[in-house]
Amino acid sequence: MTGLEVASVYIAANILILIWLAFRVVTHRARGKISMGDGGSSDLATAIRVHGNATEYIPAMMVGLIALAFLQAPNWAIHALGATFTLGRLMHPVGMSGGPIQLRQFGILLTWLSMVILSLALLYYVFT
Repeated sequence: MTGLEVASVYIAANILILIWLAFRVVTHRARGKISMGDGGSSDLATAIRVHGNATEYIPAMMVGLIALAFLQAPNWAIHALGATFTLGRLMHPVGMSGGPIQLRQFGILLTWLSMVILSLALLYYVFT
């Protein structure tokens, strides 16, 4: 696999995560017959926030993985960062939606850790 193909695996996985989270919002909206806002439903408000949180982090990380691939970083590095981030993005919504709070906490930790390491890796490959 090329680096771009490796990055594409994680792009696909994270697009599926976004679709799953969006579907959860739509399901809550349909159940409560709420077309705009959260209608006072705490479950819908949580689903909206969980989806919003993912949309705040996923795009930047995916662009970073593509850049890392173009900079010819080793595939193992792209896999490690992509897998760590994706695991964090799966854990976080479960923890926010009634699962153990530790999943939310560990999920955001994995998200931030992978993004910081990605940023440093990008700078490393640009300047070496």
